[in-house]
Amino acid sequence: MENDWKKRLGVVYSTNEDFTFENENKEETETIAANQQNLYVSLDRKNRKGKAVTLVSGFIGSEEDIKNLGKSLKSRCGVGGSVKEKEILLQGDHRKKVVQLLENDGYKVKISGG
Repeated sequence: MENDWKKRLGVVYSTNEDFTFENENKEETETIAANQQNLYVSLDRKNRKGKAVTLVSGFIGSEEDIKNLGKSLKSRCGVGGSVKEKEILLQGDHRKKVVQLLENDGYKVKISGG
């Protein structure tokens, strides 16, 4: 049996003799086609010390696919950024360019926010 104590850090002690620890297996959602995706592009400045960030949200699919899309957008816009919690963050205000790039890739895109 492999040593899985790091996976059980939240469990301190159980008096149940039949206790078995169950891992929370996060199931990967299957990525749907680009023409069925409804993506939202917005500009966000909250909690970023006034710096503008272009935010792409609404992606339905696996972590690997959203990371690939984020990497593609970052390289085509020529900016830095990251992918966190099913959202793509691009440094700076690139809403128009991101909308154009996503529409060219076949995504349904809406600009949200002001």
